Amino acid sequence: MKADKVDLLDTLSDKKVLYAEDDMGIAKNTIEILEFFFQKVVGVTNGKEALKELENSSYDVLIFDVFMPHLDGIETIRRVRQSDKKIPIIIISAHTEQEYLWRAIELKITKYLPKPCYKDTLLKALEAISVELTDNKTEIKLYEQCIYNPYTKTIHINKKSSKLSTNESRLLEYFIKHPNQVVSYDSIYSYLWGVDTPSKEAIKFIIKELRKKIGKEIIENIYGVGYIFKTM
Repeated sequence: MKADKVDLLDTLSDKKVLYAEDDMGIAKNTIEILEFFFQKVVGVTNGKEALKELENSSYDVLIFDVFMPHLDGIETIRRVRQSDKKIPIIIISAHTEQEYLWRAIELKITKYLPKPCYKDTLLKALEAISVELTDNKTEIKLYEQCIYNPYTKTIHINKKSSKLSTNESRLLEYFIKHPNQVVSYDSIYSYLWGVDTPSKEAIKFIIKELRKKIGKEIIENIYGVGYIFKTM
């Protein structure tokens, strides 16, 4: 198998990011940068809006300003961590006091960026996020002779390569994070579409196409409930 050229930021192409910033000028500029790399960027202006958005939809990455009205970034992240210990988070703040740095460490923040946050600094932080999302693996072995590249979103079986669609790669990576356990239809709906829930047939179609590319046996149907992604 010929190795694909790896660009760390390519792994974000099928990911969703939630960005919280109350300064509209900063938010506009940052969102324009994020939209180059992420499948979907949603911007909110405070922590309360961020928590409400997280109730309605699943995200892969969070980027929060520290000082926002109604609920600040640190407290918002503390609440997020009560239910999600692993989602990568970037904090951006004009303040770099030791107190905030320590609180960020306790909350398992991927990067703490000072304001003003320049493009190059943000891109380096996004590269760190990419490494975290893939566990620093450019290749993930699904089974003998079947390799998935999370950066190029490509399946390699022997000498044959297949490019996954956005929904196929998102679902496969979701399965990879939940191996050998039942993944319900509801959890798939939330991860792929959030509140914009299509019919169950939409999931079945993605599963059908994914099976064509990775093999039928690895995804087992649990009637009326969901699926199990079987690993070695």
